[in-house]
Amino acid sequence: QVQLVESGGGLVQAGVSLRLSCAASGRTFSYYAMGWFRQAPGKEREFVAAVNWSAGRTYYADSLKGRFTISRDNAKNTVYLQMNSLKPEDTAVYYCAATRAMERNLYLVSAYDYWGQGTQVTVSS
Repeated sequence: QVQLVESGGGLVQAGVSLRLSCAASGRTFSYYAMGWFRQAPGKEREFVAAVNWSAGRTYYADSLKGRFTISRDNAKNTVYLQMNSLKPEDTAVYYCAATRAMERNLYLVSAYDYWGQGTQVTVSS
């Protein structure tokens, strides 16, 4: 089992930056690739970013490249999502997730075994 707890969400104005954190406990964190997903009201959960177990490779939704950055610190069992130049359309619940799936599948919701409870990000215009 892996337990994931997100933090760092909140209500912000458009244009500012926010950093989300996801603290992991349980099984060895470094065994898992980690992903961030988000879900807006009335929409399906969508892929945001992922990082492989060693932090050597990162993956992003095309629409978010250049604004969002995923990183991880295996010594702290934590994965981060740096979000810059936030827009109202970034408003969603953000979830972190853990998987041992193949890297080519890291954009798939179904590839992840463990999920956090989510943290709300609301961006006002």
